[in-house]
Amino acid sequence: MSLRRLQVTDFRCLQSAELDFDPQFTLISGANASGKTSLLEAIYVLGRGRSFRTRRLEHLIRQGAEQFVVFGEVTSGDRRTPLGVEGSALGIRARIGGAKASSLAELAVLLPVQIIDPEIHHLIEEGPSRRRRFLDWGAFHVEHTFVAHWQRYSKALKQRNAALKSAQPRAAVAAWDADLLRYGELLTNARSEYIRLLAPHAQAIAQNLLGMDLELSYRPGWARDQTFAESLEQSRGHDQSSGVTQAGPHRADLKIRLDGLGVKDRISRGQQKLLAAALLMAQLKVFPDDAPVRPSLLLDDPAAELDDERLTRLIREVSGHAVQLIVTTLHSELAAFGAPGRSFTMDVGRVQAL
Repeated sequence: MSLRRLQVTDFRCLQSAELDFDPQFTLISGANASGKTSLLEAIYVLGRGRSFRTRRLEHLIRQGAEQFVVFGEVTSGDRRTPLGVEGSALGIRARIGGAKASSLAELAVLLPVQIIDPEIHHLIEEGPSRRRRFLDWGAFHVEHTFVAHWQRYSKALKQRNAALKSAQPRAAVAAWDADLLRYGELLTNARSEYIRLLAPHAQAIAQNLLGMDLELSYRPGWARDQTFAESLEQSRGHDQSSGVTQAGPHRADLKIRLDGLGVKDRISRGQQKLLAAALLMAQLKVFPDDAPVRPSLLLDDPAAELDDERLTRLIREVSGHAVQLIVTTLHSELAAFGAPGRSFTMDVGRVQAL
């Protein structure tokens, strides 16, 4: 199963666009500011229910419009499944097969999508929340119970924090501890197991792209020499004074080291991009072989800020993955990837097949 068809209405600079994608490789060319990144963003929203560029929904709606609509079809053999996402002042709404989706996670099941774009280095240099989302996307596709556990943990955390903020008695706060601990441990176990699966692939790809030894480890969101229960009890007073829960997997992080050193502020921007790309491509390596879908990998102007040697290494790695590849470029040809099955050109928000 892969993304076959896309229709976009009033999204960013795109008033109306329609494309049919090749299941293997589609190339989209155009000048800067022609709408190429917005098109990839629309695909990402269709598969994730959110943007990779902004948290503000109103920024996705074309100026003068009241809502955006992104519609797509994913295919598997002769079977076609329609997906739709609408965004307005009322929020995001998703439909699958004509019916309202119970959660945005349903989109990710049918359209698992990742992107390597010029801002990919933020995965390395920003705070842990982005790396948690990276882990959770991967764990979600490997462990089918992950999303249910994450939802139960999030509910317990929200209720516990509400009790803390309203200065409720200790017993009212502690009433949520059992669920917090139970589902927090399950999340931690799933993330830890996912890193165990991910690490050897990430190490091999990082060695090819960077020529450096990569180490990945998980910090669960509490002190290493304590259990979650012990840390939660120890931080109870601090929780009461601050009004938020201090310990738990909502504060976890993926720790990354190259050649034995932490990477933040110690490697160049180009190295950060290649390292982040290595992590994303490692995710595709551990994507379940028996999944009913193939991941879609979006590459937004891969030549940006990479020299020829690094770009060649990146392309070699990408080409070895069993994914649907959708690439944007300034030029109508990108010989290093081979001949695309479908090609389009963009000009100020308008799409034309080549």
